[in-house]
Amino acid sequence: MKTAHELVAAAKKSIQEVALADAERAIRDADVLIDVREADEFSAGHIPGALAISRGVLEFSLSNKPEFADPELKIILYCKTSGRAALAACSLLALGYRNVQSIAGGYDAWRDAGKSVLIPNVPNFD
Repeated sequence: MKTAHELVAAAKKSIQEVALADAERAIRDADVLIDVREADEFSAGHIPGALAISRGVLEFSLSNKPEFADPELKIILYCKTSGRAALAACSLLALGYRNVQSIAGGYDAWRDAGKSVLIPNVPNFD
């Protein structure tokens, strides 16, 4: 039986990862930037302009929206450290999308490099 890390390693061999140094340009050139982390992770901070579509519902969400019907759509994905995004990229390639990339190192690498992040002002109901 394979481990999750082995699945991610295999996925990374079949997808295109964007180096952190090239990520801002890739995002500018993309049609959509998708954060595949969970909602609470997205709310704690995300890359500006990203859509929150968790990996668990990604395929269903894209399949149900006409704006995502074009297989040539340029899609950039990211997650916390790049594992979930790599697996999500494989899924999107299997669905027929042709221009899917994942940001190497994910959100953590982006944030740690001092790049722009958006932290929503969420009301505290305590």
